[in-house]
Amino acid sequence: MPHVTTIRRRALGATAAATAVAAVFAGALIAVFTGSPGTAVAGDDDDLPIVIAHRGASEFRPEHTLAAYRLAIDMGADFIEPDLVSTKDKVLVARHENEISTTTDVADHPEFATRRTTKTIDGRAVSGWFTEDFTLAELKTLRAKERLPDLRPENTAFDRRFEIPTLAEVIDLARRNNVGVYPETKHPSYFDSIGLSLEEPLLGTLADKGLNRKNSPVIIQSFETANLRELNRRTPVRLAQLIDATGKPFDFVLNDDPRTYDDLVKPAGLDEIARYADGLGVHTARVIPVDSAGRLQDPTPLVRDAHRRDLDVHVWTVRTENANLPGELRDGDPASPVFARATGNAPRWYHLLYRTGIDGLFSDDPGLAVATRDEIF
Repeated sequence: MPHVTTIRRRALGATAAATAVAAVFAGALIAVFTGSPGTAVAGDDDDLPIVIAHRGASEFRPEHTLAAYRLAIDMGADFIEPDLVSTKDKVLVARHENEISTTTDVADHPEFATRRTTKTIDGRAVSGWFTEDFTLAELKTLRAKERLPDLRPENTAFDRRFEIPTLAEVIDLARRNNVGVYPETKHPSYFDSIGLSLEEPLLGTLADKGLNRKNSPVIIQSFETANLRELNRRTPVRLAQLIDATGKPFDFVLNDDPRTYDDLVKPAGLDEIARYADGLGVHTARVIPVDSAGRLQDPTPLVRDAHRRDLDVHVWTVRTENANLPGELRDGDPASPVFARATGNAPRWYHLLYRTGIDGLFSDDPGLAVATRDEIF
């Protein structure tokens, strides 16, 4: 069984003194989202890891819709997470990718048939329809659909019911419900290369909403490093460096930097990250590895090493389906045609992750994440 450590919480990037002054919630929800000084957001227990609704309650509604975010809030999430891509007219919208054939009904719109194309995104050829080729008004004529219909067939009951939301709309929903927003900038180097930089409209929207300040309940994340360094120079909002289980940041590819994500979780890499970011968003395997047979291994020292540098650690992504769980936590008959989408022992997975001392986690089922957290703490 993985070693159990003491849970340690801090405000993301804040000192202990600043925490006391600012009345921090759960390491990232600081001060006021509603604009009322002294009003804490979403709770006051400094000892709890935060629960981030990964693209909303995406096990129950099509991801990146206001319905998915609203349900996540009702389930008790502390933050909602929109992935951000740009429209042709430089408006940020919430989509998993800028290619939208799997998440919208764009293929059913004959008026947009000629816009189907193939592009190279982060070194990979991708075919379909892309947000940057549509104005916001045009995207608003589309409707969202379930991205994983084979895994989550029940969610197809909500296909074509919801619009593509803008970042501003997501923030307004969060504001009304006193939760935080944890946006991810998707493919920032690519969008820079086509003249649709994500950073300016992101910071502009935050400023318009009164959130471009250190104590805002906002954390900006990216798999690349260069745009986080740029954001660190331009905004006091907290930043999180995303770390995948394999591979390397695409800006490293562009700059012929030989380092990989493996290097970034070593002491020297963490020292560097601590100079421009306030925390890490890491694949669960970076905290609890899984061997080739699906067996859980002892926790790595990453949480301890990050905390020594005042970096918080948020892990992604916990899902309940067998297909998305480590092998030893899967339940049922593997020969069953519905085994992949059957619910495994996800509560056990939450327990093990929380007990490593992580500061938060991303979940497709925020209700279960909150319930398990409350049971432990």
